[in-house]
Amino acid sequence: MADRARLRVPHRVRGAGLHHLGAHLPRRHPDDGQEAQPRRSLALGEAALTSTARAGDAGAALRVGLFQFAPRLGDRAANLATIAAGLAAIDAELVVLPELATSGYALPDRETALALAESPAGSPGLTALQALAESRGTALAVGLPLREGERLYNAAALLRPGEAPVFYRKLHLFDREALLFDPGDRPPAVTAVGALRVGLMICFDWVFPEVARCLALAGADLIAHPSNLVLPGLAQGAMATRAIENGVFAATANRVGEEAFPDGERLRFTGGSQLLDPRGRPLLAFSAEESRGGAVTLVPAEARNKRLTPRNHLLADRRPALYAGLLGDGTPDRAGDA
Repeated sequence: MADRARLRVPHRVRGAGLHHLGAHLPRRHPDDGQEAQPRRSLALGEAALTSTARAGDAGAALRVGLFQFAPRLGDRAANLATIAAGLAAIDAELVVLPELATSGYALPDRETALALAESPAGSPGLTALQALAESRGTALAVGLPLREGERLYNAAALLRPGEAPVFYRKLHLFDREALLFDPGDRPPAVTAVGALRVGLMICFDWVFPEVARCLALAGADLIAHPSNLVLPGLAQGAMATRAIENGVFAATANRVGEEAFPDGERLRFTGGSQLLDPRGRPLLAFSAEESRGGAVTLVPAEARNKRLTPRNHLLADRRPALYAGLLGDGTPDRAGDA
């Protein structure tokens, strides 16, 4: 829920989604444009802590893309068509799409949201997205409303060719979302997509560093972050911090355009989708207005090297015995909030 931070990105990265910062990537893909510069070898150091996912060799690579667009409110068929057209222009093995990409965001009421929701047991939108993943041989991380019985979640689906869908239900609801959706009640998990171990979080989860840390401790190499950001100047900078403090790639796919609620409140979505390396440096960065896609090649070894120095390890240096306050309720009284 934030506009793009003031990132100093070379023009060729802002202007072409299939270009990358050559010094950050070890391989060149025919569509990358600029030749990658030689880089020093990566010392793996200590591996990430126990993961729930199994992935291939850390020296392997995966093409990961973003698709930033303006979903049409309440029009699932139009949004699925836009997604299909966008994916056709992105050469990637995993593409991250915005939050609520199939439905739009400013849903007027719970009844409307339920009518547009997908079902884990099978539904028109989910079936179409899975078929798209199968036909293109591309995994998708896509935001959508998800219905389970009488519960309705702001969710993200990880759809992989030949595999059952994996769902994440948003833990931290933003503003009016709490009027429509039930908060997620399951911890975030990590799933293998080719050589990468991928964890999901959604939009406002960026405010809570515990989510990204849980994913890192579960072995995530990449955090896929479908978003509908509206708060200016916050989330992209915070996600750079999440990437640095956890030593992970972070892919935020935001949307563009405007929507309005029935009472007239308007939302302007701020674009600025970005894919960051484990030092918080942008490999892809889109503007606040454009509908576009792009992809870069990621190497898991970069995220599995958790050493900042020979004596400092991002995860092993933690002192969880002294963090007991994080595990108690400790919820402040909100009665006095302005």
